Amino acid sequence: MLEEAMTAIAENGLAALTMSALAERLGTSGGHILYYFGSKDRLLLEALRWSEDALTGERRALLAGRTAAARRLDRFLQLYLPKGERDPRWMLWIELWARAGSNEQLRAAQEELDRGWQEDLEAVLAKGAAQHSFTIDDVPGRAGELLALLDGLSTRVALGQRGADRRAALASARSAAARLLGAADLADTRESGSRA
Repeated sequence: MLEEAMTAIAENGLAALTMSALAERLGTSGGHILYYFGSKDRLLLEALRWSEDALTGERRALLAGRTAAARRLDRFLQLYLPKGERDPRWMLWIELWARAGSNEQLRAAQEELDRGWQEDLEAVLAKGAAQHSFTIDDVPGRAGELLALLDGLSTRVALGQRGADRRAALASARSAAARLLGAADLADTRESGSRA
């Protein structure tokens, strides 16, 4: 149900989604969906949490191995960026950001989900700094700056803005990370795969 909701929201946005249309896609009733979720905002939140839970497991597995700091960071960048235009996960994030300002539950969920990414990136950067692969004076600050950059690049890719695609976004992210972290070799790292 959450996977289908995620696809429907990515295709048309949450505002255009009706419970009856989603129910039709699922072969059930709108009342059945409302019973479980109660509102479209709650459906958005649960679809995003479901997506992020799967990605968190993948992120932690990728980052847990014995890999050089620059390679580990590169994997993080690859995982973070959208697969392409209208990436369902990123369309959910854009919907969440648009609604979080006026909805305390959504804002708290956004902060919780963001915190996981922040903590994992801080761990990557701290380990790289300890190994003298990165030159960082403020690990949380640099992680926050890098995540803000990734959010901007990701939004441009997901919305299909002119000149914005995954490959260009990844190159920009690598270049910026290398400058922020004093990791000259990061920009030369090649993409080994894309986020699932």
